[in-house]
Amino acid sequence: MKKVNVALVRFLQFVVFVLFTFIVLLYFGTMVLLPLDIVVLISKFLHVFGLNTLFGAIVAVPVVAYFGKIIYGTPGLIQMLIDNGMELVSIGKNRVNAFNKIVEAAR
Repeated sequence: MKKVNVALVRFLQFVVFVLFTFIVLLYFGTMVLLPLDIVVLISKFLHVFGLNTLFGAIVAVPVVAYFGKIIYGTPGLIQMLIDNGMELVSIGKNRVNAFNKIVEAAR
């Protein structure tokens, strides 16, 4: 029965690891994909007014770059976003390591 308990705890540990890995990848992936999505939305918005999508993309990229410069220039914002992501990593690591204590207790 102990082996079953240990296997179940290890399985749950793996599930928590996969969950936190997904959350961290989603968090940092959003930071990359959000500006690209804004470029697409601005291109489509300009397409509504009859401008070509290529011209809309040529206009949208500098607009998004300027917004990125404004965000990057905001004191402490970028560091706060990175710290939040790193905090997610450390919380996930602590939760996965907490299962090791449960395994030791089950043995």
